[in-house]
Amino acid sequence: MIRSLFLFLVALSPIYSSIGLQADIIDDLSSYFRSGNSKEISKNFAPTIELIIIDEEDVYSKAQGEQILKDFFSKHQPTKTSIFHRINNSQNYRFGVISLNTSKETFRVSITMKKFNNAFLITELRIEPAKD
Repeated sequence: MIRSLFLFLVALSPIYSSIGLQADIIDDLSSYFRSGNSKEISKNFAPTIELIIIDEEDVYSKAQGEQILKDFFSKHQPTKTSIFHRINNSQNYRFGVISLNTSKETFRVSITMKKFNNAFLITELRIEPAKD
């Protein structure tokens, strides 16, 4: 009986650990946005990323995306973040919305991620002024 229970728990452990890891990526990204860490954020970029920042939109390489995000943080110093919404119940897709307070204004950050080789990578990043 104890052996059966042990085997059952061992069989469930990958499910619980993957659920925990899946939720963590939005948490991690929120902390990177809070610190204005474009380098850590860009580590999660897909090879090409669609960036929509305020009114500018285009598809960029990972390196270009990091530079554009760095420029955004130099103009808008982050002060606080909070996770507004997250979707993490799909095996191949993640989505999160983060409220980003900066020294000048508040932004709504929408992050779309798709699974590539067992890792979720950001395919679209949208930063727009928060609506009151």
